[in-house]
Amino acid sequence: MGFAHNNVLHDNHFRKDWQRRVKTWFDQPGRKLRRRNARKAKAATLGVRPLSSLRPAVRGQTVRYNVKIREGRGFTLAELKEAGIGKKEARGVGIVVDHRRRNLSVEGKQLNVERLKAYKERLIVFPRKAGKPKKGDSSAEELAAPTIRQAVPLPQTFTPEAPRKIASEEKEFDAYKTLRNARADQRYDGKRRARAQKKEEEEAAKKK
Repeated sequence: MGFAHNNVLHDNHFRKDWQRRVKTWFDQPGRKLRRRNARKAKAATLGVRPLSSLRPAVRGQTVRYNVKIREGRGFTLAELKEAGIGKKEARGVGIVVDHRRRNLSVEGKQLNVERLKAYKERLIVFPRKAGKPKKGDSSAEELAAPTIRQAVPLPQTFTPEAPRKIASEEKEFDAYKTLRNARADQRYDGKRRARAQKKEEEEAAKKK
């Protein structure tokens, strides 16, 4: 390896104690087992309560992800009000509330209201004291019913279409030409209207 011009020679450090600086993950299988056992222990201590709190269905951010529906931070106060659930009551029955979130569409709001109603129908509230049920607690028949601990699933974003044959009209349809024509119509709409109006005025002037 040669060096050109009057420069300082390289002083390469190849005798560093690299073994002290290497990070290993040999405890990964053990940690995995520990987390699994912790989840089991937590599920056992929860009793008949749902494994996770109920969260709203929201759209992902930006044009790239807004087709997908994911779990949000919490339900808005407007959604809770429409579903007939109080703010304090919601926190007590495993519903997460987010007072900062706002409803930007009627469809999104209605989706979460239906989600809350479905959860409310499935909900079984056990009384604190077995012999003294309070207002809002479930009846004896509901308490005897079998319980499901899984959360309400997120709704599907779209319903898949069944397979079918392509029609002849669809084969003949030219998407590129249609889009270009639509764009041209939109672009020249004002000029065409002005031209038509001018023509009408000229014809009206001739009649006079």
